[in-house]
Amino acid sequence: MNQKNIRNFCIIAHIDHGKSTLADRFLEITSTVAKRDMKHAQLLDTMDIEQERGITIKLQPVRMEWEYKGENYVLNLIDTPGHVDFSYEVSRSLAACEGAILVVDATQGIEAQTLAICYMALDHDLEIIPVLNKIDLPSADVEGRAKEIEDALGISVKEIVAVSAKDGTNVEQVLAQIVEKIPAPKEAKEDDELKALIFDSVYDPYKGVVTYIRLRSGSIKKGTRVTFLNTKKEIDVLEVGFFRPKYEAASQLGAGEVGYVVTGLKSVSEAKVGDTMWGPGKTGKESKDAESLAGYKTVRPFVFAGVFCTDADDYSLLREALNKLQINDSALSFEPENSGALGHGFRCGFLGLLHMEIVQERLEREYNLNLIVTAPSVSYIVLKSDGEEIMISSPAGLPDPATIEGIKEPWVKIEILVPKEFVGAIMTLCSEKRGVSKNMQYLDQSRVLMTFELPLASIVVDFYDQLKSVSSGYASMNYEYLDYRQENLVRMDILVAGDKVDALALILHKDNAFYVGRDLVKRLKDLIPRANFPISVQAAIGANIIARETIAAYRKDVTAGLYGGDISRKKKVLAKQKKGKKRAKMMGKVEMPQEAFLAILKKDG
Repeated sequence: MNQKNIRNFCIIAHIDHGKSTLADRFLEITSTVAKRDMKHAQLLDTMDIEQERGITIKLQPVRMEWEYKGENYVLNLIDTPGHVDFSYEVSRSLAACEGAILVVDATQGIEAQTLAICYMALDHDLEIIPVLNKIDLPSADVEGRAKEIEDALGISVKEIVAVSAKDGTNVEQVLAQIVEKIPAPKEAKEDDELKALIFDSVYDPYKGVVTYIRLRSGSIKKGTRVTFLNTKKEIDVLEVGFFRPKYEAASQLGAGEVGYVVTGLKSVSEAKVGDTMWGPGKTGKESKDAESLAGYKTVRPFVFAGVFCTDADDYSLLREALNKLQINDSALSFEPENSGALGHGFRCGFLGLLHMEIVQERLEREYNLNLIVTAPSVSYIVLKSDGEEIMISSPAGLPDPATIEGIKEPWVKIEILVPKEFVGAIMTLCSEKRGVSKNMQYLDQSRVLMTFELPLASIVVDFYDQLKSVSSGYASMNYEYLDYRQENLVRMDILVAGDKVDALALILHKDNAFYVGRDLVKRLKDLIPRANFPISVQAAIGANIIARETIAAYRKDVTAGLYGGDISRKKKVLAKQKKGKKRAKMMGKVEMPQEAFLAILKKDG
């Protein structure tokens, strides 16, 4: 295919703004998929969870061929996820394109995550084609939403195409804009060195690891010897081809094209997103002299949670299921963990909360496991007195306090798009979470884009729910990781009957420790069952007790059977009871019920 007739583009949109429906119309109009094969809506969303939730979790490329003004064009669409958890995957997809379609719901307007990804696309110098979708709905405000896009992004109202992806109205106009406005790939010779960007890789049970690539230069075919420049892995290509949208084998892929390569590898960790696939072509170069394409980085999990089975006998099944998921998802990490309350399980690392939710749902659906997932926490960097830095994902990993010089925690930049009447409530919420206000921009007369910097730990549990609550459901948010910052962080222990419960230890800011500790011990007092002796529940920082509650003992009325007689008889019986309680307190053990443990972790109430 002539490189001048190739167009590589992606679609940017918020959840439920019609991105996948628009992609379906493209497939129909270009006859890539016959109407009889369009068995369900959102054809490119292949997972059940994607179709049920209306979100794209895994990107899906497709090659379409379309005739325009007497010439045949190849249109390569990369359908990208829209959620911040997969922003690195999105950035690699953008790097594989020359243009992007910005889809905005004409009834809801532009959202925070859409803005963030659109700015990312502009950073990659992509040509943006703005599209207003759902114009068939009675509540659509085409003029108002078009002006909003113009104010936010500087794109003229005249350039915006108003469509109904559901009915197919004006969709051909969008295809025409793709051909006319999006530039063709940069010219490259097919006998140059082979350089291809890996923008995704998946594990296929029959083919092994399949990499999704965009060729920058050179060509690739079955039998070509290639090297992954960052992992230094060498392979012989087993198969190449295009996405239509299923795999369709081809004789070769040329410069500027998007396609797949069957590698024969057994784990996606050996062919990571962002890596460069390289071959010498006819240049005679060696891999050690080759330069990688820009932008590769190792994806690191930021959110951690314990995953346990409700049935202890399923532990081996959980380990097997996590191993299988990791084959397809190199961002997922896990290591064994033991909890006194929940037994044996795994400490898992995720890219974010949605990633965690998806992994949990897949484990439960695909492997029939009943799981308990503890509240998410974040990773910390501990600075030791000897200059060493260690990364921990739970308070249990903290070294001896005497050796700690300081603790760093991850911070994020958060953008919140909200109607102006809720600005005060959002400011209050973010300041309570140790947030720092950085910017406030009015997109139009009624909507404000607010920017804050916050510790990641402040937003991983219930921040989104609180945000929706204080804004009556109107706010949308997007966040991106900034860096690790040293703060006045301490470990707070919970002691029950004088014994530390490691599973309930927390790392938190010293200024908040008293309030958090007070709330936790109050909640535990209501959740731990009473015993025949009083039980102390304490929150402590080191040797200092900062909060305490006492669970009263059961008290049997031992004097009920005494009638008349001297008062000394009653005193004698009560003294005997007191001695028994004292002995029980010394020897008795407090059983922490699972319900209490989970209620604390999930921060209910």
